[in-house]
Amino acid sequence: MESSAEGASRGTTRRRSPHLRAAVEKKEEPAVEKKEEPPQETKKKQSRSPKRLGRSVEESQNPVFREVINFKPTPLPVRNYDKVTTEPVSFYLSSLEELLAWTPGSDDAFNIAMIPLAERQPPLQSQRPRTLLCHDMKGGYLGDRFIQGSMTESPYVFYHWQCIDIFVYFSHYTVTIPPVGWTNAAHKHGVSVLGTFITEWTEGGRLCEKFLSGDPSSYKKVADQLVRIAQFFRFDGWLINIENTLSMAAVGNTPSFLRYLTDQLHQQVPGGLVIWYDSVVKDGKLLWQNELNGNNSVFFESCDGIFTNYNWNEDHLKRMAYSGVRKEDVYIGVDIFARGNVVGGGFDTNKSLDLIRKYGLSAALFAPGWVYECLDNENFFQNQDRFWSLLEQYLPTHSICSLPFVTSFCLGLGTRRFSYGQEETIGPWYHLSAQEIQPLYGNHKQESESGKVRIHSCLMDAWNGGSSVLVHGTIPSSTAKVSVRLFSLKVPAPPKIYLSLIYKLEERPDITVALELSTLDVGRCNIGGISALHGPSNRHTPRPLHVPPARLLKWVGRCNQQFNGGWIHRCYEVTLQNCFLQDIFVSFTRPLGSQEEENFICRLGEIQVVDANSLMTPLYQVRDLTASHTCWHRIHSDVHRFQTKLLLSCTLYWSYLLPHASGFRIYHQGGNYARRKEVLDSEEPTFLGLAHANMYRVVNLEVEEAPAGQDYFVDFLVQPIPKEGFLVPDVEWGRLTLLYSKPSA
Repeated sequence: MESSAEGASRGTTRRRSPHLRAAVEKKEEPAVEKKEEPPQETKKKQSRSPKRLGRSVEESQNPVFREVINFKPTPLPVRNYDKVTTEPVSFYLSSLEELLAWTPGSDDAFNIAMIPLAERQPPLQSQRPRTLLCHDMKGGYLGDRFIQGSMTESPYVFYHWQCIDIFVYFSHYTVTIPPVGWTNAAHKHGVSVLGTFITEWTEGGRLCEKFLSGDPSSYKKVADQLVRIAQFFRFDGWLINIENTLSMAAVGNTPSFLRYLTDQLHQQVPGGLVIWYDSVVKDGKLLWQNELNGNNSVFFESCDGIFTNYNWNEDHLKRMAYSGVRKEDVYIGVDIFARGNVVGGGFDTNKSLDLIRKYGLSAALFAPGWVYECLDNENFFQNQDRFWSLLEQYLPTHSICSLPFVTSFCLGLGTRRFSYGQEETIGPWYHLSAQEIQPLYGNHKQESESGKVRIHSCLMDAWNGGSSVLVHGTIPSSTAKVSVRLFSLKVPAPPKIYLSLIYKLEERPDITVALELSTLDVGRCNIGGISALHGPSNRHTPRPLHVPPARLLKWVGRCNQQFNGGWIHRCYEVTLQNCFLQDIFVSFTRPLGSQEEENFICRLGEIQVVDANSLMTPLYQVRDLTASHTCWHRIHSDVHRFQTKLLLSCTLYWSYLLPHASGFRIYHQGGNYARRKEVLDSEEPTFLGLAHANMYRVVNLEVEEAPAGQDYFVDFLVQPIPKEGFLVPDVEWGRLTLLYSKPSA
């Protein structure tokens, strides 16, 4: 569960954070007298907050603010916040007027993608068939619109990112801005994200006349706004979908509009894309062609590619394949719902892919949510894995190209939340920005035909987040071990790397579990501290450490030991020279002396691959923590009919170098200010939610009532999560104290 609003209103159970006792040293901060206005320099630092909460009582590393409870409404921008809960939400623009009037505001920052587009191999620009995925589900902006997460139960989630190149978020609003959670999840996996600009039917025709039928300044204003939006929110371009007839004046200007938009986007958004949907033809008629031909080529030639309609056949593909066009920029539409006269959809989508790849063309898979919308949700993960396994041979695996590489396999959802192997909150949660890099799911072939390994995601237990990877395997009597290739990499290896594996055996605890790597060119690659496994795989098994190296002690408390809950931690340090890391495997070896077939189930919790030298870099600190947009509510208790509860909402802001973080964990604790030291010494902070920006909206947090004449307090703590994945000491966290009291008589 991520959203404090829903936790307060729907009763999600929160637990004390299990790892904080070791990480957080409680320090007494004495109450101080209320000071005058802070100096001008301090006020300038905090000017990004439109409305500052109260007045600072103590300007220090732990700022303290005083607030007198009042129940006056605090207006918030309608487009940025849910009108019921005031949670920050992703938004769309419904009209041309809204698009032209848009200017970025401070509250829009919630929707800026924190994760830049990761490098991957092969790159998008390479001349090869590509795969575009167009997400269209029930009009869009469902539970995914809640930027800080929601309590959506059994939501749709996509996690086969290694199979695709481009992700389009589609809806029928004029300007569809992708919800930031999708952009963050896609970018982690190196997948470009496009929004949608759409006009439809009679109203769409009128809209197009306004900006396409006049002089160039009209369409340039629209294009400039689309570029600014993509640049500001940090996604990668647009699908342009004009599904209405155009006047001759409007259709005559459309190629110029596309060229200008594409040129401007390429200048402002590195790697940006503009793709045209096959609908209008060169004379302005709405006439889907189901191919690239002379009727629509003028639009294709003015942008980065075309997404064809779905009712094609093999003859259409032949004509395109032999026409000499940029084949990789022609995305053949495949409706997974199989509407109309199509080759194949649903679990027969592979029939369409087979023909498309036969002619070397790219594919655009429309509405992959079919597996969620049309099949039994109880078997969603099995159906999703089955669907993508049928397409696997047509979708080459993409490789990770940078370090650090850290994942705890979280899907961005769960039925509970785990932290360091311990249950932290109970109840469903959905937060796509929390999704971590996903492995290669499905069945994995073994050298021995009778050896079997299958992996799938599991929500029952996790090391961090809401899910882990469950490995089911059989070690046949004819071989000593089986293995599973989890990740493909193409990473120039630094001289020394630190690796870590966290796992637990659900059955057969005497099975040996080990991390293995392969290198791209073992002939020129010098590896120290590794015993090589001979054969064409160029695979190597690092020796696990029993004690972390001295320079890693501040990060790694122990190696080769067992945690509560049965989790086991293995860590390794490997020296390399002139190497490319190619693959990460986990192997499973039969017990010593065993000669029989062995079945096992192993749960994988986390894998880390980190440049050891990067751990010498000084840690960054959360600074300048402040708050704004405070709001108080009093509601009747759900349990005691005649009692009320006091609820606090506010927005936290802080400074931190975002390229060095993968996110932030937000905590709170509070009570009577006179007992603050006792509270901090005896109680652990409570997890509130995750942030993927330098801001977080606290929504309807239940706090203790302050009796007349007494000060009560709430402390907010911001814990950075470094990209290396280690636990940051509390001295680098941010802390803000809010003192509150009733108004005087």
